Amino acid sequence: MAVLNERQLGMSAYLRTVRYSSIEDLVTRFGVSVATIHRDIAALVRTGAVRKVHGGAISTLPEETPVKAAAAASQRDSHFIQRLETNRAAKMLIAEQAERSIEAGDIVFLDSSTTCLCLARRLQSSRLNNLSIVTNSVLIAQEFYRFPPHFVLMSLGGNFNCQLNSFLGKITLETLHRLRITRAFYSGVGLDAAGLSTYHEAHADFLREVLALSEHNTLLLDSSKFNRAGLFLICGLDEIETLISDQPPPSALDRWRHADADKD
Repeated sequence: MAVLNERQLGMSAYLRTVRYSSIEDLVTRFGVSVATIHRDIAALVRTGAVRKVHGGAISTLPEETPVKAAAAASQRDSHFIQRLETNRAAKMLIAEQAERSIEAGDIVFLDSSTTCLCLARRLQSSRLNNLSIVTNSVLIAQEFYRFPPHFVLMSLGGNFNCQLNSFLGKITLETLHRLRITRAFYSGVGLDAAGLSTYHEAHADFLREVLALSEHNTLLLDSSKFNRAGLFLICGLDEIETLISDQPPPSALDRWRHADADKD
């Protein structure tokens, strides 16, 4: 049986958390050369811990998170895991690109979307020396013990929405208005010519306030949600500062500055 060194064990643990990482990301995160990363991946492949894919590696180990534990408790959580697994590769690419825009000292808002959960899991291994995270997501708050100890979490309480696994409502908004946000990351159920939308009125109200308060906002949306719409409008196209997606949006929706996850 192959014996792994400390760096390779750390890489296996990191990939088990984020599920996918590019070669470029691993080089930056572990501070070694591309050739060394390739050798480490080959060693992990031999143990069966990871699978090599074009441009990176994917963990083959079972995911151990509070989300998995909660799945046994209720049908609701099983539905959330299904959402998390849908278009997972695209969400991981989007999360990787989004992480690159975050700087030390930022006050980052992460909503309760599964794509923001992917971004949060990447930040669990961040090398930034100073970061504050504001969220209304129960799952991100549950996993905060995995973040660097010098990170700060502000969890917004309020009325728990079981379908979104998040806090919403008057108390949530009151707490939000007492905070400063430099970068907001958020998502929705669909984006069409009218804008970004959701199926939940309280969710739309909450995200509108987040966008109004944040200095910069970035929509994280996989391409399966283009030309789809929910009942309640969150914002118009002109209110979206930056879009990160796995594919360029259709020309009818390309009305703002965007950064595609398949580009450097």
